[in-house]
Amino acid sequence: MAPYTLVVHLYAKDDAAAIRKLSDKLKEASRVYSNDKETLSWFVMQSESDPRAFTIVERYEHESSQKYHLENPYWQTFDKYVIPLLDKEMDLRRYNELDTTEEIKVVTEESVWDAVKKHQTY
Repeated sequence: MAPYTLVVHLYAKDDAAAIRKLSDKLKEASRVYSNDKETLSWFVMQSESDPRAFTIVERYEHESSQKYHLENPYWQTFDKYVIPLLDKEMDLRRYNELDTTEEIKVVTEESVWDAVKKHQTY
């Protein structure tokens, strides 16, 4: 079964202190949640064009793996701290990752694949 992913978009209030606090909380959360059982990764990002815009990408082994995330005592601190710093509600999206373990070639020109192989040989 392919991993399960959550993508959360957050938009901070137009206030330097709120942006800094949100950034710090997300960094802290990433360090905590990245160590949860069945968590593959827990990335946090800030937009390069809009410092108020943040994104979290949470990757789990399975959809059911979220239970470990939600059972972590740290989770109880997250919304209470983050929600007051936001200008709008969190936008949470759920995804089933596509299985990319089997080779699929949509491009049929072998010269392209030769060039790709040469490009990716280090």
